Amino acid sequence: MESVVTITSARPDSPEAIELLSELDADLDRYPYPAESRHAFSVEKLIRESVAFFVASFDSQLAACGGVKLFADYGEVKRMYVRPAFRGKGLGKAILNQLANHARRNGVNLLRLETGIYQVEAIGLYDGWGFVRRGPFGDYKNDPNTVYFEKQLA
Repeated sequence: MESVVTITSARPDSPEAIELLSELDADLDRYPYPAESRHAFSVEKLIRESVAFFVASFDSQLAACGGVKLFADYGEVKRMYVRPAFRGKGLGKAILNQLANHARRNGVNLLRLETGIYQVEAIGLYDGWGFVRRGPFGDYKNDPNTVYFEKQLA
């Protein structure tokens, strides 16, 4: 039987989103990032900044999430997370496709993001999905703990 991936729009303060974001925060806390290298939006900021947020299920099990904040000329990927038990099943790519489709539907054809140097699996996902490394954008500064990416959408 083929596995079923379902992606739905969700408020960042929904129980499903809070569960995944709490796991993401706990995961990030394992790494020695200094305060100035931590750029994660809180649930409140995700709402305040009108981040379009999505959760993914794999065979009806809550598995992943991600959001995109739209600016005039690009969308910034925020709070991407795939539960470890579900990694390698295409959920990261599925979330990125959802975020890209949302951006395109809203007239935005460029995605950008920042991630930490210790997020090796995430960096592999972004490299594999066709993102290219770039310098800081928006309010970000040069930071040896951060990798910046962008991808032009077709």
